Amino acid sequence: MITRDVISITDLTPETINVLLSDALEIKAGRRRSIPSGKVLALLFEKPSLRTRVSFETAMMSLGGQSLYLSPAEVGLGKREPIADVARVLSRYVDIIATRTFCHTTARELAQESSIPVINALSDVEHPCQVLADMLTIIENKGELSSLKIVYVGDGNNVANSLMLASAMLGVDFTIAAPDGYQIKDDIFDRANSYAQQSGARIIRMEEPLDAVSGADVIYTDTWASMGQEVKSRERCQIFSAYQVNSNLLCHAPENVIVMHCLPAHRGEEITDDIIEGPHSVVFDQAENRLHATKALLLYILGGLDISIGS
Repeated sequence: MITRDVISITDLTPETINVLLSDALEIKAGRRRSIPSGKVLALLFEKPSLRTRVSFETAMMSLGGQSLYLSPAEVGLGKREPIADVARVLSRYVDIIATRTFCHTTARELAQESSIPVINALSDVEHPCQVLADMLTIIENKGELSSLKIVYVGDGNNVANSLMLASAMLGVDFTIAAPDGYQIKDDIFDRANSYAQQSGARIIRMEEPLDAVSGADVIYTDTWASMGQEVKSRERCQIFSAYQVNSNLLCHAPENVIVMHCLPAHRGEEITDDIIEGPHSVVFDQAENRLHATKALLLYILGGLDISIGS
């Protein structure tokens, strides 16, 4: 098997992403698909999960495969056993690995040392599987991606990184409003702009959230303190207080704007309860679409779709 790793969203071409999204729409509409029988997925997680674990396990089961969950206590990735050794052993047992790690370099090393495909199911730098589901949700609600403006309000974290890169690749305008010191880093911003030069997307970093959401088709937010940053939660709440997605913010956006959040949400912090439960919210459709996007990705990697990968 040719190894098809997806550690960054940029490990997929724009053409591949579009085919995956189209396939995910068909799967969600009821099209039955399957992978070759007997395939096994190892879920190698350092962080707890709801949507990621359940979407991967359910996707593999519904496609005719199986999954194994490997907890931090069982593996001790890089502590109890070197990452390279874990990768080489699992390569002889299973057909594919999905890893949820604290460090992006861990996911990269797993991919480098493994002879089977490795999917980044979340790292501190990117969350490509989430962004596939996000783009699927936007297509469902807006009909297409071209000529849209996505505005991300809050911390320039892993989700923001992948969302900026995917937007630049697919020709979607992307603006992030974040406080000074919490913006998307220059290396990601520069990579996004290199893609944007080819796709025609506009990629903007700014601080003022009310100005950012003017003309927005999508407003996206995420928790202000990611896993591992909980000790800084109170400090971050003060820093990000002006970046809450609430009714006042939506007053500065178009009437048909949709609101997205990758969950889990801290209601009353980055987003208010009335917004996440209100008519603009597509948050739970977005959560459901993790399943359909994951199915499409697994089908491609394990032999269901014949499309190119890589940039």
